[in-house]
Amino acid sequence: MAYLTLSGISKQFSDSYVVKDFSLEIEKGEFVSFLGPSGCGKTTTLRMVAGFESPTTGNITLDGVDITDSPPNKRNVGMIFQSYALFPNMTVAQNVAFGLRVRRETASNIKQRVEEMISLIHLEEHAHKFPYQLSGGQQRRVSLARALAIQPHVLLLDEPLSALDAKIRVSLRSEIRAIQRKLGITAIFVTHDQEEALSISDRIVVMNAGLIEQVGTPFEVYNFPQTQFVANFVGSLNNAAAEVLDPARGLLNLDGIQLITASDIQSKKKGDKVRISVRPERFSFADVQRKDNVLDCTIENITFLGSVVRIQVKIGNTKFNMDTFNNPFLELPKIGDREQVSCSKEAVLVLDE
Repeated sequence: MAYLTLSGISKQFSDSYVVKDFSLEIEKGEFVSFLGPSGCGKTTTLRMVAGFESPTTGNITLDGVDITDSPPNKRNVGMIFQSYALFPNMTVAQNVAFGLRVRRETASNIKQRVEEMISLIHLEEHAHKFPYQLSGGQQRRVSLARALAIQPHVLLLDEPLSALDAKIRVSLRSEIRAIQRKLGITAIFVTHDQEEALSISDRIVVMNAGLIEQVGTPFEVYNFPQTQFVANFVGSLNNAAAEVLDPARGLLNLDGIQLITASDIQSKKKGDKVRISVRPERFSFADVQRKDNVLDCTIENITFLGSVVRIQVKIGNTKFNMDTFNNPFLELPKIGDREQVSCSKEAVLVLDE
């Protein structure tokens, strides 16, 4: 049995549903991210797990106990909000101790637990400082320690890194993941940032308009998107219109050029219009050994992006981006050059909308 189960939960506000028939099983110790654009229902789903919102339909069970109608303080979940939500008149140690005091833990237990948590987030020298004396990253660590101090069954994180600058976000997300692994706690992380979700999750739940589009590991979601929405939302993507030539062989026509796809298009008919998608890194300058999808092109533009060089190529009448890793010995073509690029048939995706 899964540790946390959401069974057919929906949430309706007025006449509209913001979450519709959401079902998910999460194992103990798993780190799951809810990923999607603003307004897709991911925070509302998180709030239903926390008990701040009640499902219109469906139920939630935690460790075999139905908590659908339990108040937040009876669920033993730790919540980290998008804002730091620290008490400005309390020190770091007092903020971390707050939940323990509410639970009327003994003074000795509170002292021991606070010391453990402050050590865990490496803020021992700042224990007696107030929030205004801390950086944004340090304040976020304090909110994490406070949530963990009560030893929750589940840790819920609602876009906890959105207010921080890029370098601190990268560092802190790694810290959060390391702490989660060390404690073995079950965690749900809400974000609209695909890089965050891909880098720290065991599994990702991609949401759109209140519905689940796909659930899978970061590798599965990125490399094997099940819908056009997932493919476009997670990672960079080239899209183009094509025509089916031979459904059984996966043969397509792109501006008079033949392409082969490994996607199952046998439900299509010859002449049907489809949209193909190819990730930029799946293109490369043509390998003489490759037989499928060797394509004549013109170099349209070259953009240096640091670790990656993005080369825009024109195949037929359609422009595609091709990404290649930068290195000091990279030999680049010139704009206007005629070249050949290639991609595997597995790289050519034909997806449902």
